[in-house]
Amino acid sequence: MRLLGLVVWATVFAATAGAPAMAHAQTASAASRVDGKPNLQGVWDFRTLTPLQRPADRGDQAQLTPEEIAEIEQNARQSAIDADQPSEVRTEPLPVGGNVGGYNNYWFDRGAGVVDGGRTALIVDPPDGRVPDSLPDVTRQATEDGVSQRPVRFRVGGIASDGPEDRGLAERCLLGFNSGPPIVPAGYNQNLQIFQTADHVVILNEMVHDARIVPLDGREPLREHIRQWNGSSRGHWEGDTLVVETTNFTGMTSSFSPSVRSAVGSGATLHLTERFGRLDDETLLYEFTVTDPTSFERPFTAAQPMKRGGAPMFEYACHEGNYGMLNLLTGARKEELAGTSEP
Repeated sequence: MRLLGLVVWATVFAATAGAPAMAHAQTASAASRVDGKPNLQGVWDFRTLTPLQRPADRGDQAQLTPEEIAEIEQNARQSAIDADQPSEVRTEPLPVGGNVGGYNNYWFDRGAGVVDGGRTALIVDPPDGRVPDSLPDVTRQATEDGVSQRPVRFRVGGIASDGPEDRGLAERCLLGFNSGPPIVPAGYNQNLQIFQTADHVVILNEMVHDARIVPLDGREPLREHIRQWNGSSRGHWEGDTLVVETTNFTGMTSSFSPSVRSAVGSGATLHLTERFGRLDDETLLYEFTVTDPTSFERPFTAAQPMKRGGAPMFEYACHEGNYGMLNLLTGARKEELAGTSEP
C-alpha cells in the first residue's frame, strides 16, 4: 500500500480545517532548510484530545462538528480546573495496607484541543478510524488478564509480581508509554525534539529520554538477527517529506499497542514507516503506518499535527527514581511470607 504523503495531507487539512495548508507547507519548506531539505528541528508537542481510534459510538463520523469540538475542549478545561480543587487531590495520609492508587488527575497532561480539522480519530486509514482486526492466532495481551505469559509486551501494568519481567515495559523503564516507535499520545511528557544534519536525524523523546539516530546515507539495515528495543531505522527524503523505515524490533515488544495496557503480536514481525513534514512554521505533520501481515488483517495509518513546543526538553530519568518497582516487588514478597506463616 502506498503511504499518504505530505502533499496529500496538506490537501486533507486544507479541506477539513478551511485553511490553505498546501500554501503553508510550501512557504515553510522554502523559508528554513538544512542542506537543502526542510528544517524539522525543534521541540514538538504531540498532546491532543483526539483519540487514537474513533470511539464506537461515533460510527462512521469522520469529523467533529464545531459544537462537538467546543464541548470536548470545554470539558478538558473544566477537568483541569477540577484537578486543582482539594476534593480531587489524593488524601493524605495514604491508607495502610490498601491500594494507594497512582497519579491523580493533576499530574496528567492530555492537551487542551483536538487535532486540526477536528477528526474523530488519529487513525486515517482504514476509513473507520479503527485498528484493523488482529489475526485469529496472533498473541494478544492485556493488563492483569491472568492469561498472558512472558514476555510482557504492553507498556503499563503487569501479569504478576514474581519479578520485574512480569511488569510492563514502561514500568521497567525500558520504553516510554508514549514514545513508541510509533509515537502515540498518552499521559504526560508528550514532547519530542528533532536534531538534523545532512546525513543524520535524531529523534529524542522526552519520555524515558530515548534517542533514535536515523542515518540518511542509504546504508543497509542491520542484519536480521540483530534486534533492538527501538528497531533499526533508516531514513530518506521523498521531496520535502522525511521518511523513516524501521525494522529489526525485538520480540520482547509488540507489533502494536492499541493502548498502554494492551499489546498485539510481536515486534519481530513489525515494519514501521514514519513520515515527518512541515505544514507551516509552527506545525510538524507526523504520520505512521504499521505493516505486519502476521498480526493484522491489513496495514493501518495514523496522522497527527504536532505543535512547536514553548519549553525546552527535560530529562525523564525513569530508573533513577523507580521506587514503584522496588516497592511492588517487596510488597509481593511480604505477602508471600505472610501467606506461608498462616496455618
